[in-house]
Amino acid sequence: MAEQHTPRSLIVTLYGAYGRETSGSLAVAELIRLLAVVGVDAPSVRSSVSRLKRRGLLEARPTAAGAAGYALSADARQLLDDGDRRIYARPATGTADGWVLAVFSVPESERSRRHVLRSRLAGLGFGTAAPGVWLAPARLYDETRHTLERLQLAPYVDLFRGEHLGFAPTAEAVARWWDLPAIAKQHEDFLGRHEPVLRTWQSRPAAGAADAEAAYRDYLLALDSWRRLPYADPGLPAELLPRDWPGARSAEVFGALHGLLRETGGAFVRGALPGRG
Repeated sequence: MAEQHTPRSLIVTLYGAYGRETSGSLAVAELIRLLAVVGVDAPSVRSSVSRLKRRGLLEARPTAAGAAGYALSADARQLLDDGDRRIYARPATGTADGWVLAVFSVPESERSRRHVLRSRLAGLGFGTAAPGVWLAPARLYDETRHTLERLQLAPYVDLFRGEHLGFAPTAEAVARWWDLPAIAKQHEDFLGRHEPVLRTWQSRPAAGAADAEAAYRDYLLALDSWRRLPYADPGLPAELLPRDWPGARSAEVFGALHGLLRETGGAFVRGALPGRG
């Protein structure tokens, strides 16, 4: 299992890809069976499920067969629904679309909230224009609002829509607001790991039932890697990015893997769950 694929991350990815089907609830034994395919051992699954439950992302709910299981909480479903629009839809953004600005002030007595707020804005893909002034493409407004409300951070923040009027050229300013080399490196790492996988699948006949386990494994790992990238790279307008920006290529690679493997991988998941195949 590649180092970046933590058990907790893979569990969330599994629920996001396949766990919202049927009752949306999976037994721990089912999670162990499905995650063994990508190299996660049973103790890691159990401890990760406990942590996700404590964090409010999973809640106890019977499976479709009536067994004890865990399903996504309402907050986790909102988080994944918002994430779907980033992970699968990646709409083109232009400078004319403008920006959403988050201006915040947190009292010194609540410094821990300030840290959480900065972390969440960074996690949503916001860049930093100045201390307490963060911005992102305007299409991220709804997700930003949902996140701040869910974490009870909204009282500290004012949100605005706007455009950049100067004085530096916007492309130059964007290079200050975001660490573009670090984001490009993440795209290149994704391509280095998953573009060869795509070429392998493209060189063979269409994936069928005999390939279901391999399709599930390769898709789950690709999705687990990819789903972080639309947050590190919030879809900045192409005209503001370096000419050799690798983001479009990595999006194409993930989109092709999604198209080739998701449904066949889903057949493996259904076959691994008693009474749901």
